[in-house]
Amino acid sequence: MKRVIYFLAILPVVLVSCEMNPQAYFSADPGDPVVGEEVWFTNESDNATRFEWDFGDGYISDEANPVHLYYASGTYQVSLKAWSSNGLSDEAFLTLDVMIPTLLEIEVLEYYEKYPVADASVILYSTLTDWDNEKNMVYEGFTDPAGKVVFSGLDDIVYYVDVWEQDHDNYSLRDDDVGFIRTPEIIPHRINRFIAYVDYVDHGKGDERRDKNIIIRKLERKASEKQQPDPYPDSTNWKALYDKSYRPK
Repeated sequence: MKRVIYFLAILPVVLVSCEMNPQAYFSADPGDPVVGEEVWFTNESDNATRFEWDFGDGYISDEANPVHLYYASGTYQVSLKAWSSNGLSDEAFLTLDVMIPTLLEIEVLEYYEKYPVADASVILYSTLTDWDNEKNMVYEGFTDPAGKVVFSGLDDIVYYVDVWEQDHDNYSLRDDDVGFIRTPEIIPHRINRFIAYVDYVDHGKGDERRDKNIIIRKLERKASEKQQPDPYPDSTNWKALYDKSYRPK
C-alpha cells in the first residue's frame, strides 16, 4: 500500500513538470520568398502562452502566427521565443534567403539600324501556338523612350514575344526564324534580358494588329546572327526596374 501511495504522489509532479516546459517550433511559407512577398509564419510551439518573434530585419511581433514582408534581399535569421505560463522559455530559429523578384527586360530595336522603338506594344505568350493564334497572352507592356519594357512575376519558362508599333513589328522575323521571338528560359531571381528585333513596316490603315504587314527591305535572316545579352551580372538596380515593371494584377 505504501508503494502505491508513493507512486501516486510523485506522478503529478512529473506531469506538471513536463506540461510546463515550452517547446518552440515554427515554419515559414514560402520558404524562399522574394522581396515584397508575404511570408506566413506558422507557430507550432507546445506548452506556450506568450511569443516574441524577431524577423532579423529590425522588426518584431508578439502575434501567435504573424505575416511579414521583407523589403530588401539578403539572408535573415528569424527567431521565435516562446514562454509558458510559469515563465519558462524556449527559442527556435530559421534562416530565410530573401531573393530579388524574377525580372525580364526586353529591348525593342529595329533590325537593320538598331535604333530603339518607343511606345511599342510588347505581348508575352507562353507557347508558340498561342503566339501564332494571338490567344492566351500572359502580359502586355509598352516600351519607354529608350525602347525598353520590364516584366516581373514570370515563370521559369521560355516566352514568345509579339511586338507591334505603328511603323514596326516582328512578324516577318518570326517567319524567318522563330528564334527572333523566343526568349531564353527565364532564370529565377535574376534580371533576364532579351532583344526583340523588329522591321520598319507600313501598316497602312489596317486596324488589326497583323494587317498589311509590308516589309520595306528583307533578306534571309537567322536569329543566331544576333547575339542576345546575358542576365545582368549585378542586380543592384533591381528595385528601379521592378518599380516600373508590368506584373500580375
